[in-house]
Amino acid sequence: MTMSPLTLDRNSLGRGQRLGQVQALKTFSLPDLPYDYRALEPLVSGEIMELHHLKHHLTYITNYYKALHQLDEAISKGDSSSILRLQSSIKFNGGGHINHSIFRKNLAPVIEGGGEPPNGLLGVAFHSSYGSLEALMQKINAEGAALQGSGWVWLALDKEMKRLQIETTQNQDPLVTKGPNLVPLLGIDVWEHAYNLQYKNVKADYLKNIWKVMNWKYASELYEKESA
Repeated sequence: MTMSPLTLDRNSLGRGQRLGQVQALKTFSLPDLPYDYRALEPLVSGEIMELHHLKHHLTYITNYYKALHQLDEAISKGDSSSILRLQSSIKFNGGGHINHSIFRKNLAPVIEGGGEPPNGLLGVAFHSSYGSLEALMQKINAEGAALQGSGWVWLALDKEMKRLQIETTQNQDPLVTKGPNLVPLLGIDVWEHAYNLQYKNVKADYLKNIWKVMNWKYASELYEKESA
C-alpha cells in the first residue's frame, strides 16, 4: 500500500483533526507480498526477500509513524526546530515505505509472467524513446551501476510531457522529489541490502538478472492509465 508523507499544517488543521489523521495511519500495516519469498529464486533469493520485507520495509514503516507522531507533538507545541528536524526522517522513512511498496509490485515470478516483455502502448513508447526494450534496459542498468552509494533507479512517465524518463534518487528519496509530474512505472532498489547476500559486490549481475522477474504487466497497465 503506497502512501505519501502526511503534511500537517497548524494554521489549517485543529488539534483534534491533526491527531485523527496521524492516528488513522495506525490502521495500515506492512503490505503483504503478492508471492512467496522464494518465488523469485534463483534470480532473487528467498533470504533476501524475507529480510528485505520483514526487516527493512517494516523498519521504515515503524519509524515513519514514529516521526509523524513526533511531528504532531512538535506542531502542537510550536516547536519550529523539531518540526524542521523531523522532515528528514519523514522523507527518508516515508520514502522507504513508498519505494519498497512499488518495488514489490514491479516483480513477479517467472511462472506468473515475470520477465515477459511488455506489449501495447508501453512497448510502442520504448521503441519511440529508446529504440528497443534492450536499449532501455541497458540505459537503466548503466544509471543504476553508476549511482554512488545507496539509492534507486527509475523508469518514469512524465505526465506533462507525455514521455518516458529515466531517473535516479539517492537513499530513500521517492521519485516525486525529482518532479511532481513523474509517475514511477518501475523502480529498482540498488541499496546493497537488495543484492549483496546473493550477488556480493557485483551490482551489475543483480541489475542484469532483475529484468528476468520484472512485472511488465503492472508497468504497462499503469502507463496506459496515467497516459490517458
